Amino acid sequence: MTAELTQPRLTAFHTVWRSFATLVEEGSFTRTADRLNLTQAAISQHVAQIERRIGAVVIRRPRGVEPTPAGRALLAHVRELEQADRRLALTLADRDALRGEVGLITPGSVGLLLYPLLLDIQTAEPGLCIRHRFAPDPEIVAAVLDTRFDLGIATLRPDDDRLVATAFAEEPLELVVPADAMVHDWNDLERLGFIDHPDGQAMARRLLGLRFPRDPGIEQVPIRGFTNQVGLILEPVARGLGFTVIPQYARRAFERPEHIRVVGGDDPVVDTLWLIRRAEWPLTARARHVVDRLNAQVGGTRDQPRAERAAATKPSSHS
Repeated sequence: MTAELTQPRLTAFHTVWRSFATLVEEGSFTRTADRLNLTQAAISQHVAQIERRIGAVVIRRPRGVEPTPAGRALLAHVRELEQADRRLALTLADRDALRGEVGLITPGSVGLLLYPLLLDIQTAEPGLCIRHRFAPDPEIVAAVLDTRFDLGIATLRPDDDRLVATAFAEEPLELVVPADAMVHDWNDLERLGFIDHPDGQAMARRLLGLRFPRDPGIEQVPIRGFTNQVGLILEPVARGLGFTVIPQYARRAFERPEHIRVVGGDDPVVDTLWLIRRAEWPLTARARHVVDRLNAQVGGTRDQPRAERAAATKPSSHS
């Protein structure tokens, strides 16, 4: 019985309710079917079963997927049941730190650093199943609050009493240029052009605004490319197509470091990464095991950014 309860289990109707909750979360029958490894027809059948069971429409469909008032009430009920089921599972299954599932949701940058470490942990402890997902901060916070993931790493400390947040690591923003590019002033950056990404403009404003406060700003720099895949942002930079501003962990994960160069400066922008979890109950033994392993390998990097900044090449001051 204990082994069965290591996964959330609502009732015999759990699979159907899970389809509904995932559909609301994803906002798409296609994405829901892909995530649950089901067909779209099966998702539609589950919604129909729910509506017959409760005698009310739960989803509006003409303009996308939107829960009705009855659907929102049902979703809240499903989340409460999931949390109660999870608390029971933790009580019954917490005796074995090296078996069961641990869910971790992170930003893409630090996720690139952590994923190989997570694989190392799972290789050493085959009884563990580590589920990892990349996501932006709002989704990370929501996923931990909804108990879809045990742990999250966020770039901003959440202001929510339902969460416990502890400092996990520091991560500076970096100005990265092609290895052979000469960057002495703002004109050199304008000549290179910017490789943009979803957070690129905001990151560039924060870092370059400090280094070049009298220059016109990233909005005036030509855009040479864009990608929403954190692992690919440095590819065009390595090919000499432009520069970018990116978190350090994403740069450290790049497989061709000899083709890029970090341009350092006297005005670092360093973010604290926060490990978050629900406050109502303690971590499972297996989640604590994963956190301890990650802290042992990554926690020490809080001091490393300063050393790397000192070793980086600095641009000359711009007059």
